[in-house]
Amino acid sequence: MSADLQRTGARRLDIGGIVKSFALADGRKVLAVRDFSLTIEPGEFVTFLGPSGCGKTTLLRVLAGLERPDAGDIRIDGKSIRALPPHRRNIGMVFQNYALFPHMSVFENVAYPLRVRRHAGERVQAEVPIALRTVGLEEMASRLPGQLSGGQQQRVALARALVMHPDLLLFDEPLSNLDAKLRVQVRGDLRRLQKHLGTTAIYVTHDQDEAMSLSDRVVVMNAGRVEQVGSPEEIYARPASLFVASFVGQVNALPGRIVGRADEHVVVETLGVRMPVPNPNCSTDDVLVLIRPEALRITAPPGTAGNAGVVEEVEYRGDRVEYRIRIGTMQVTAVEASLQRRRRFAPGDRVGWEVVEQAAHLIPAATAHPSLPEARVPGGTVAASVATS
Repeated sequence: MSADLQRTGARRLDIGGIVKSFALADGRKVLAVRDFSLTIEPGEFVTFLGPSGCGKTTLLRVLAGLERPDAGDIRIDGKSIRALPPHRRNIGMVFQNYALFPHMSVFENVAYPLRVRRHAGERVQAEVPIALRTVGLEEMASRLPGQLSGGQQQRVALARALVMHPDLLLFDEPLSNLDAKLRVQVRGDLRRLQKHLGTTAIYVTHDQDEAMSLSDRVVVMNAGRVEQVGSPEEIYARPASLFVASFVGQVNALPGRIVGRADEHVVVETLGVRMPVPNPNCSTDDVLVLIRPEALRITAPPGTAGNAGVVEEVEYRGDRVEYRIRIGTMQVTAVEASLQRRRRFAPGDRVGWEVVEQAAHLIPAATAHPSLPEARVPGGTVAASVATS
C-alpha cells in the first residue's frame, strides 16, 4: 500500500460503563456487553479479542452507532457521541463482508460516504483518488467489486473508511475472508498504514495471531466482560486468568502449591518438583502453574525420578514438533523448533523435563473458573447466557 493521505489528528476515546442487552421472546434480556469501560489513547491500535458470543462485535457496533447501549457513554476527545447517529460520528468502519455495492464502481463505492454527507463534487473528485492511491488501487477506480480479488475488495472497503478522514477506525474481522498467506500480508499493510496516518483504531477478531501482531494493547473479552487488558506480551506471558491463558495460545495448567517465599520469588511445588517463580503477589498458597509449551524443555536421559516422564504422542507441524508427555497423572505439551534438535523423541521414550527460567506464571487456583459478575439492565431481568458476538 502507498500512503498519500495526510496524517490525521489522533483522537482519545473514552468508553464508560457500556451495557448492552437484547430482548428475548419471553421478555427476559440477555446481556451482550457488561459494564465495559476503557480509555484508548490517541493513535493507539487496540484489539478486542475473544470467542464467538463474547460481545466484541456488539460493542464495536455500539461505538459505530449501529446499536444503542442501555447504559454508559462514549466520548471522543471529551465530547459525548452517544446520542449522535452513525453518519454524524465521523467514524470509519470496515466490515467483515466489506459491504460493497456490487453495481457501483470502485470509485463510487469509495465516494459513497462523502456523497451521503452531501460534500461538494469537487471534494469527491479530489479525495477519492487520494484514498485509492493510499491503498494501491488508483488504477482500478472504474472496475466493479466483482472484478476484484478478495484482497482488493478489502482495500476498497478500507479506502471508503479512510476517505472521510475519520476520528476513529473500526475493523470488524476484516481479514476473515482472505486466505492465510494474504491475511498475513494485508494485516501488515493495515498496521503500517494506521501508524503512518496516526488514526486511533479498534480491531475485532477471534484470531490470536492477528491480535498479537497488530495491537498496541489487547482487550480479551469473555461473556460480555473484560478478562484482561494489556500489551500482547503481557497477555501472553502473564495472563490474568485460565481463560486468557488457554484462549491466547496453548498452555499447561498444573496444580501447585507455594512452599516458600522470598523478596523476589516464591518456591512452587508441582508434579513433585520444586521451582522458583517470580513473585506473583498471590494471596493464597494453592495455585495453578501456567507454563507455555515452548517453555517446557525435554531432556534425555531423564534426571531424577521427580522430573521424569514418558512420551505418549508426537506431532510434526513443519516448523515445530509437539510432544505430549505423561508425568504422573498429568499429560503436558512441549514444543520444540523442528530444525534445532538432531534427535527426535518417539512414543514410549522416557525423558526428563525442566522449565525455562522465570517462564512459569501463577494464578490463584480458586480463580481458575470465575463466575460471571452480577449485572443490572434497565427495564428487565438478566439471563445468564450471552446471545451475540
